Amino acid sequence: MDSGDEQLFAEQREKFGRIARLIDEATEIVICAHTDPDGDALGSGLALERIISQHWEGKHVTSLLADDAPVPRLYRFLPGADCFVRASDYAGTPDLFIVVDLSVAPRLNRAQAVLERSAHVAIMDHHPCTAPFGDVALIRPDAAAAGVIIAEFGLFLGAHITPEIANCLFCAIVTDTGRFQYQNADSEAFECASMLVDAGASPSMISLNVYQSFRLAYLHLESVVMGRIVTFDHGRIAYSYATRNDLERTGARPDECDGLIDVVRSVEGSEVALFLKELPDGRVRGNLRSKGKHDISGVARLLGGGGHKAAAGFTSEDGIDATLATVLPQLQAVLHAADEGRDVVPTNPQMKLELGKGV
Repeated sequence: MDSGDEQLFAEQREKFGRIARLIDEATEIVICAHTDPDGDALGSGLALERIISQHWEGKHVTSLLADDAPVPRLYRFLPGADCFVRASDYAGTPDLFIVVDLSVAPRLNRAQAVLERSAHVAIMDHHPCTAPFGDVALIRPDAAAAGVIIAEFGLFLGAHITPEIANCLFCAIVTDTGRFQYQNADSEAFECASMLVDAGASPSMISLNVYQSFRLAYLHLESVVMGRIVTFDHGRIAYSYATRNDLERTGARPDECDGLIDVVRSVEGSEVALFLKELPDGRVRGNLRSKGKHDISGVARLLGGGGHKAAAGFTSEDGIDATLATVLPQLQAVLHAADEGRDVVPTNPQMKLELGKGV
């Protein structure tokens, strides 16, 4: 471990201590992650709830969902997934609100109102953030997943990592690293995963539920998305989309679409990938991925979203065609800036592409 790593982990331990003191002083605690929760958001939150309940007697801990939608089907196998409370149904006034896998308050959706009436706020996240909020903000963009941070918090406390906690955290890490295929799959992630397997996590059970239990309706949708993949900028950008009609026709659900970006990302020669999903209310959810050095998080932020250099997302009020016409030239500008040795992201959201040209 070099001096930089030592300083980073010293800062983490100091913030772990401050968060632990906030928990000591609280009786009513809520834990919530971002809207449209993924495996990391759900697994990390559930694990933290169990760690706190086990380590501190007398605490009332509630796991909140930011949305009114239920837990996505693929993650309902996680221990405790049936105990989530919708934020819109929660009337309490927490002593402590712990934000997991998120550091931008508006992405709490309906849970933002609960945050605003909480006495204290702590953040445990791994997304880059320039303006963190709360009493304690533990934000480590170098961590592969929020699950890594929660696992290390458990070790800091000396908590007993039960098989249930281990499975929640292993799911968090394996999904946010793309089964250890993404650029964020570093030695820390592997060390945490190894510790969790020793504690009782079952990689085969998690893989069976998350990656080998797709409904036929979803697979039909996947075939539609695959057949619609198009490349742009000499094959360097790959993109596809799914409309509301596609979901209705196949019977697939919006919460089943998270993995479709990886189908697009798999195109040979592509450097960045874009997948758009039209939601039932007409908004468009965009997922962005980068295979290498390109930082696509700035494009997501430009459109009101956020994320990491290699994985980011946004939501657009425009339709699919208009969103494509806005996003594709932004991604092209990122690639061309890298070609020229510049670290520049276009800042004009009005820059648009005439679809059908340059593909």
